[in-house]
Amino acid sequence: MQPASTGHNRFFQRSGPHRLAEIANAAGGAVASGHDRVFDGVAPLQTAGPGQISFLDNRRYASLLDVTLAGAVIVHPDMQSRVPDSAVAIVTAEPYTGWARVAKLFHPAPVASPGIHPSAVIDETARIDPSADIGPLCVIEAGAEIGPGCRIGPAAVIGAGVVLGRDCRIGSHASVSHALLGERVYVYPGARIGQEGFGFAVTARGFETVPQLGRVLLHDDVEVGANSTVDRGSAGDTVIGAGSRLDNLVQIGHNVVLGRCCIIVAQVGISGSTMLGDFVQVGGQAAMAGHLQIGDGAQIGAQAGVISDVEPGAKMLGSPAQPSREFFRQIALLKKLLPKREKP
Repeated sequence: MQPASTGHNRFFQRSGPHRLAEIANAAGGAVASGHDRVFDGVAPLQTAGPGQISFLDNRRYASLLDVTLAGAVIVHPDMQSRVPDSAVAIVTAEPYTGWARVAKLFHPAPVASPGIHPSAVIDETARIDPSADIGPLCVIEAGAEIGPGCRIGPAAVIGAGVVLGRDCRIGSHASVSHALLGERVYVYPGARIGQEGFGFAVTARGFETVPQLGRVLLHDDVEVGANSTVDRGSAGDTVIGAGSRLDNLVQIGHNVVLGRCCIIVAQVGISGSTMLGDFVQVGGQAAMAGHLQIGDGAQIGAQAGVISDVEPGAKMLGSPAQPSREFFRQIALLKKLLPKREKP
């Protein structure tokens, strides 16, 4: 087996080589005058060669600058002096953002290949822009609208009446129903958007299913990770705000509303009708009860259990979740109360 490679051409498109000025412009950085080199790719500090661009964002790894063979390194101004003479420093206040943009420069996302695969099943009332790419075995149901530049992966299902805005990507085996998608929305493989929420009435003879009559609204630049699920609303809508990112294996219940640019990490579950403000961050495996209000900028730690409203900007840990200072104070107290173990 071949050693690991960044952006291996078996799997990733490649562009370039690119001149240093173009790379620095993409990174939003600056370089010292007199440098005019050409580079052919990107790689981590520990594996990069003279023809490649690398970056340093976490100071804990600053020692790697001493041994890197990279031809250029994207760094914060505070680390510019640590860059070896053999490398060009591309200086920017946001090295990781710069790295992301340079990586996209060398490895652009695949563009849509306009056309409909012969094995796709398309209802005659569906409206598909001529520039869309419809993959093999796709199903597009009645009244669906597929916007310009969209890419629908193999065996994906687009339900009746669904609307996809410009440049959306739907991964293989994903399903989208009862939903309106904005522009540049990415639904990863296996995700389920718009299925019925978990709603039922309890009767003396069992359960009575409550019809789920709402929709899912995914605003511009939302990403929904692989095998995640977003239930449609019961009467109102389930809403994912612009720029929000859902990791893989996330569950969003009916009528949940996420604000702009929220981050929801893997295996998080958010119960019905809970509302998150803008820029909320939720760590892996955290859970939220229903009908809660989570304020703007709140941070919910991994595996936290949230059972009450959270103030804007609060940092919550533990189960039941509580402010981080209180959580750590309790941990410190417990350690003091525990008897000291004698060394054998």
